[in-house]
Amino acid sequence: MKQKLPSDFPDRIRKLRVKFDLTQTRLAELLGVSFASVNRWENGQARPSVLAWQKIVRVERDGMNAFERGYAGPQVVHEPKPNNTLENESSHVIDFSGNPEIVRIVVEGERLAYGHLFNPSFATEISLIDPLPHQRIAVYEHMLNQTRLRFLLADDAGAGKTIMAGLYVREMLSRRLIRRVLIAPPAGLVSNWEREMRTLFDLPFRVLSGAEMRFENPFIDHESDLVIISVDTLSGERAFSRLQEPSVQPYDLVIFDEAHKLSADRQPDFTIRRTDRYRLAEALSGAAISDRRWNLTWSCHHLLLLTATPHMGKDFPYFCLWRLVEPEVLSTIDAFNAYPADARRRHFLRRTKEEMIRFDGTRIYPTRISDTLSYDLSQGEISEQRLYDLTTDYIQTFYNRARILNRSAARMAMSVFQRRLASSTHALICSFERRIAKLDGLIDDIQSGRIGPEELATLQREMDDIRDVLDEMTGDEESREDGYEQNELVEEMTLGGVVAVSLAELQAERNQVTALRDLARDVANADDSKFEKLREVIDDARFKHEKILIFTEHRDTLNFLIRRLEGLGFTGQVAKIHGGMGTRPDPATGLSERDEQVEFFKRTHSEGGARFMVATDAAGEGINLQFCWLMINYDIPWNPARLEQRMGRIHRYGQQHDPVIIVNLISGKTREGRVLKTLLEKLERIRKELRSDKVFDVVGRLFEGVSLKEYMIQSATEEGAEQVCQRIEGKLTKEQVEALAERERRLFGDGGDVKSKLADQKTQLERDELRRLLPGYVRRFIEKAAPLVDIAIEGELEGIFSLRPLKSYALDPMWPVLETYPIEKRNRLTVYKPKDPAEAIFLHPGEPFFDRFRAYVCSHFASDAQRGGIFIDPYAQQPYMFHFALIAISRKADPNFSSLTNDEIIEYRLVGLKNEESGQIVECPVEHLLLLKGGHGFPVWTGRFSVTAIKSREVAKAYATERIARHMVEERRQALLKTLSTRTEFLAAGYDYQDAELAAARVRLAEKAREGNSKAKGDLAKIKERQRSLIAKKEEAIALLRREPELLSPDKVIFLAHALVVPSNNPEERKRHDSEVEAIAVQVACAYEEARGAKVKDVSTPSLALAAGLREYPGFDLLSQKPANEERAIEVKGRAGMGEVELTENEWAIACNLRDRYWLYVVYDCASPHPRLLRVEDPFRKLIVRAKGGVVVSDRDILDAAEPEIYGEGLQRF
Repeated sequence: MKQKLPSDFPDRIRKLRVKFDLTQTRLAELLGVSFASVNRWENGQARPSVLAWQKIVRVERDGMNAFERGYAGPQVVHEPKPNNTLENESSHVIDFSGNPEIVRIVVEGERLAYGHLFNPSFATEISLIDPLPHQRIAVYEHMLNQTRLRFLLADDAGAGKTIMAGLYVREMLSRRLIRRVLIAPPAGLVSNWEREMRTLFDLPFRVLSGAEMRFENPFIDHESDLVIISVDTLSGERAFSRLQEPSVQPYDLVIFDEAHKLSADRQPDFTIRRTDRYRLAEALSGAAISDRRWNLTWSCHHLLLLTATPHMGKDFPYFCLWRLVEPEVLSTIDAFNAYPADARRRHFLRRTKEEMIRFDGTRIYPTRISDTLSYDLSQGEISEQRLYDLTTDYIQTFYNRARILNRSAARMAMSVFQRRLASSTHALICSFERRIAKLDGLIDDIQSGRIGPEELATLQREMDDIRDVLDEMTGDEESREDGYEQNELVEEMTLGGVVAVSLAELQAERNQVTALRDLARDVANADDSKFEKLREVIDDARFKHEKILIFTEHRDTLNFLIRRLEGLGFTGQVAKIHGGMGTRPDPATGLSERDEQVEFFKRTHSEGGARFMVATDAAGEGINLQFCWLMINYDIPWNPARLEQRMGRIHRYGQQHDPVIIVNLISGKTREGRVLKTLLEKLERIRKELRSDKVFDVVGRLFEGVSLKEYMIQSATEEGAEQVCQRIEGKLTKEQVEALAERERRLFGDGGDVKSKLADQKTQLERDELRRLLPGYVRRFIEKAAPLVDIAIEGELEGIFSLRPLKSYALDPMWPVLETYPIEKRNRLTVYKPKDPAEAIFLHPGEPFFDRFRAYVCSHFASDAQRGGIFIDPYAQQPYMFHFALIAISRKADPNFSSLTNDEIIEYRLVGLKNEESGQIVECPVEHLLLLKGGHGFPVWTGRFSVTAIKSREVAKAYATERIARHMVEERRQALLKTLSTRTEFLAAGYDYQDAELAAARVRLAEKAREGNSKAKGDLAKIKERQRSLIAKKEEAIALLRREPELLSPDKVIFLAHALVVPSNNPEERKRHDSEVEAIAVQVACAYEEARGAKVKDVSTPSLALAAGLREYPGFDLLSQKPANEERAIEVKGRAGMGEVELTENEWAIACNLRDRYWLYVVYDCASPHPRLLRVEDPFRKLIVRAKGGVVVSDRDILDAAEPEIYGEGLQRF
């Protein structure tokens, strides 16, 4: 069988060479292959053989020793078998002879695997983010509550939609509700998505390129579950055909970023023009498609559309976006218009920047101030002014001729010169030289007879379909090819557009352009007025030593700026980003070429960081530079959306400086400069009038349907420039900005729920903090489990540590995962969130290495856990059995419906079941065993209960199925039935609207067919067929809705562990758990807290804890809150006299999590009239940091660690 190589094998081979300082020749010698083979492997042109790859993997793992003759090394790697897939549990003997510590470890391991059951916002614990209120509301109140997510998240730019999507993905994966996720962003955002999913959420998404589709299907291998692919690549015929192959499993969740670019619109003849992007979205969302090219046999269950601009000024494209959300219900624009607002809110959420606030109520986004600085062109015979005048004359002449001859390519060529004239003299020189080269080529072709006048005209017409990328696309939409941005490639083609019809005209233009080029070269040798204005900004005392982001549209200008900045003495202080840079991470650093430049700019001066970042619009999306607050537009894009995107790089969440400054450099006395100055100054005036910088977020929508490019072309003449300035004054007013905001409020509804929900969000955040599992429970699991599988922990669990095998190959089961990490990180592990993800491997549920370790431990000891162990409950009067089980409910299959061909698990739950000797069974918290000590040597108890253990398990299973699972099913069923009639009504209406639309289309086409239109006859036949099939589709869709609640059913109950719990026979232990003494201690602690002005909640029992919004066993007894938001979690221990106290494993873990918010209150002398209170803040640090699990603390240690004693009046009554 052919070995499956990982897709990153070229990077891994290169990294191996770098690590061991090997040349390609030397590595080839060691592997016994040719130099050419290694070279081809690293370039991805060939694949290593099975034997060669095995040796490479061994060297990665074990070092250069693996090259030695006779090296054996670790050979066998056993994949851990999930605990819940072990052989039939009925074959297990339950005799309670297992090691109780092992039983407890298995229970804790399984509990960590289902962390979301114990902390509803579990993903926030295991991700390197601190979600803002609006982000938590979106994910936890809107998205996760939907069993089938079909959602349009339309928050303003910079709101962190990528973070919200990542948080949702992480939560859904933790809940095991999805497995396969496909993300389709614009090409320019692919690397940003990959980076944020990897660094913030530890999600190893694989980036797919078009090249990977040539030889294999990347949607079917083991790395295909989490993929990112650009929307344009996926909509290409080759990639989409791979998605259509029968062996591809459906993707559970599909995410489209910048979803407004999935465009479709209605033409005057009522036909709908769909872009390939939109057809792709239709196919994945499940919309009916008649075109075979786009047929998929499956559709995604969950769909998430992300956009900051859902409505771009036209209603029909907005409806088309909504249609993707519910294709059957929102089948026509009439169906959409009739869809009520409350139903829309289920699928839509939009919050503006003004509505987004932090937990303390302050605004997230600082003020934006736009300052337009004008500079004068130099004067004289050889001057910028003369160059401008002559170039403008050339542009105007050829614009006019191109318009007359209808030569769009020639007009575009002139717009290139117009843009570059405003950008920099250097950029203009480069374009003149390219133009001369194109003209020389045409002249040579004509002189040699290769083409004649007719062929020349034909060639020009063929160029008329070239798109103006800078005008029609934003930076993130541009594709990259061979190190060039798309606009650069288009410009190269465009500069071949001519209006000449003869050789003489071509030669005349060449002479004119050559003269302009020569003049531009002479001008470039003198001072550059625009750069001098930039220099003034750099030297301004307000910006001294500040980081500065400089944007330009053109790489030629970028290179000019870098050269001039370095000439000012800033060598080694200038970072750069352009679209020709690589976006794939380097195996040695984990950073792409672009990311390395961002890191260079981010570092402080003392760390060798850059002061300047010079960027083209390739940095306009996907790169976050909020550590910089000064941005300079060295040239102004003619596409307002590009201007918005530029500002969004620094005006976003995380920006600490207020205000953010945007400086625009304009040649104010040129015609184009006057137009742009009018626009930019008008924007700033409106900002001041509105006392809001909202105008900067809507400038693109204000100009929707109006081409700023056409304005600039018109401004090539003095009269045209004056007219354009007047139009801008009329088009851009305070009233229009307010009207647009009001229209969007009516359209989208009032999304301002953040402020009204802030108090609830803060309360929920506080409760979630108290319910956290990390780091305490993970730390304890590793600390206790590692020695059980012959692994030692080296280093400090408080910081960075590593794992070392105590026996040969003890780490082998973990190696396949560990070797996927960079070699330098493999011995750097931590249970705490690292500030820098590159610093160490952050171990947590969902992280691959921890998941492998946890699964291996649970699998290795599964039989021991199912055999059962003995535990001691000091509060128990009689022994009882405890069963730990995983319950699932599912939606069963129904072969009558194509979408219901397989069973589907819809919810899991871990449960603890307590079986008394009387036979009564009650559900109890799964962490119950964490409160108990392990017991050994109870033969009397064991024998008696071993006889009834199997029967007890079966009774518990029946209880779990009938009482718990059926209740879960019934809750789900009732939720579905509650909305069934409404959903059925919407669905039926959707088909009825579609039927009406088809009927209207049939009338129109019948009329055209009668007039002899052959195409109309063909379309009419298709319409009739669609009408006939519509009735059956409607009936099936409604039947499916009604059938779904009936298919819900309890699924498996899998027992993972058993325990026999017996009363304590130790008198000292009983004293430590005397209920009367503990009650007095709690009263003393409460009195002290109330005396200091705190509000105290007793959470010492499961019912009280649940009522306070906590877990049943929160790990402390009292929750004390003072008005100034000071909150203490207090564990109370009481003794009749003096003596040691004991903290359970649960209390140990919570103390580790909460640190200085956790207090240990020990009340001594509870049997006397004067109890004595000792208080220890952060007992984990002061008393138990080195204790491994439950711990006994002496009274001397408590006296040493306690705060100064306080005898308040509140204590005297005791």
